[in-house]
Amino acid sequence: MPDLYVTNFNRNFTGVSATAANVVRQQMHLHDLRLVGHPLPGAPDPITRAEARNLSRTPPEGKPFSIWHVRRNPEMRVALWARDVARLPIRIVFTSAAQRLHSAYPRLLISRMDAVIATTEAAADFVPHVRAVVPHGVDTELFTPAANRAQAWRAQGFGGTMGIATIGRIRPEKGTDLFVEAMLRLLPQVPGATALVIGRAGNEHRGFQAGLIEKARAAGLSDRILFPGEVAADALPALMRSLSLVVQLPRYEGYGMVPLEGMASGVPFVGTETGYYSDFSAQGRAGIIVALEDAAAAATAAKSLLSRDDLYDAAARAARDVAQSSFSASAEAAGIEAVYQELWQKD
Repeated sequence: MPDLYVTNFNRNFTGVSATAANVVRQQMHLHDLRLVGHPLPGAPDPITRAEARNLSRTPPEGKPFSIWHVRRNPEMRVALWARDVARLPIRIVFTSAAQRLHSAYPRLLISRMDAVIATTEAAADFVPHVRAVVPHGVDTELFTPAANRAQAWRAQGFGGTMGIATIGRIRPEKGTDLFVEAMLRLLPQVPGATALVIGRAGNEHRGFQAGLIEKARAAGLSDRILFPGEVAADALPALMRSLSLVVQLPRYEGYGMVPLEGMASGVPFVGTETGYYSDFSAQGRAGIIVALEDAAAAATAAKSLLSRDDLYDAAARAARDVAQSSFSASAEAAGIEAVYQELWQKD
């Protein structure tokens, strides 16, 4: 019988989905694993919640219970019902990345977990039952540098000679407006650069996106600040390795995988002082950190990286090295595995 169930109840591919997929691709070689809910790239075909409950009635061979690894409120709720109401032999592990206090309902759910894994020391301060601090990692075999970046960029078909991108939901918290403001300052100084706003605006943020599109139009940069929408998960590695720079300027970020995916692809980044970005930057070797809300500083930082080949090449090499040595998905999977083994050995 399966010993590990990984839940993914969100049909959209989010940052949480990306981190789960990175780990699952490592874990499927270590466990008889079942993905429950919606598909993840590179993961086994998912089963339904009912199938997971039925399989969980029988403990895995040689172990007193199976583990359900959850990452969202609905997933915690379903797992708690399976453990506490259906009395299935399972234990629940939750990963928490938020660097702020959860609201009352999630706090209640989290308090019932058998083990919590925090992604940062700061996140660990806001949740109980933390068994380990395990930073998220990037799949460094999936995200790899381009053999020829210029050729890879041309293949994307966005125009220009280089690409700069921000990736994530289009909304104020993610700083999409700060990215556009930074690009309005930067692009006139960098001929050939094309800026991409990759992501989707929810219904409540459609007006926000429309305002940003109008700003680009008013500045005469509609053909260089593009809003192509979401990119499918299986197309993201090719896009990432084609870029010359990742620019993420959120006002708040719990962790933030996009700079890591760029770094693994040999792409340096500019980011605000939030999430785990400062650690990713490795004291400025792999990226440049600017203050919150400072679009002008972000534009200046981007210009400094793009205007000198020697500085840029050193940052690109360091980005890949730091991703491989300090933030790999295999290292994350190993840290999570230690928590699983502790649970199994305690019973």
